[in-house]
Amino acid sequence: MDYNQVIELAKNFPNNKSVPFIQWFTYSEETIDAKSKTKAYALFESSLLDSIEVGTIQGLQQIHAYLFGGLYDFAGKIRTVNISKGGFQFAAAEFLEQNLAGIEKMPDTTFEQIVEKYVEMNIAHPFREGNGRTTRIWLDLILKHTLKKCIDWSKINKREYLEAMAESVIDSGKIKALLQNALTDKINDREMFMKGIDYSYYYEEAE
Repeated sequence: MDYNQVIELAKNFPNNKSVPFIQWFTYSEETIDAKSKTKAYALFESSLLDSIEVGTIQGLQQIHAYLFGGLYDFAGKIRTVNISKGGFQFAAAEFLEQNLAGIEKMPDTTFEQIVEKYVEMNIAHPFREGNGRTTRIWLDLILKHTLKKCIDWSKINKREYLEAMAESVIDSGKIKALLQNALTDKINDREMFMKGIDYSYYYEEAE
């Protein structure tokens, strides 16, 4: 089972130990999320951040491989299975390579174009796990490289973000507004990066 399935099972287990188990499982330093988050923090201090290809599939795979290397055997690898979430079916594995090639070619010279590319990458969901955390770093690197901006994720409410991303499949207006209102020029600020990682992982926590 993946992380969310374990949480769902624990929620429905009929005894009084489910709550402490969920707290332990979610916040223990031994969980995949905790280990991955520590690796994400280390990105800022490493030279790898400057060597990642900006806006490419290879760059996205580099980020994923760094965050989840040693934690998942599919770290950095494009999925070959179909996945869905909340009833939404992400891009079919059969056509995923073709879809990703098209996304990579999308223009990314303006804010609007960058967010459209980010939305399409979210719809593609190229990895079995860890897509959100990976693509948010990928997005910030594009913004930093092209516009000398990044997102102050602490300014974006979790519920509003998740709703906007779900809606972006049909209309990307809401996510564009949320992201634009949270833009900052503190692209080399360590605290901003670390805070962004904290919020990025918070978005993925099960309610």
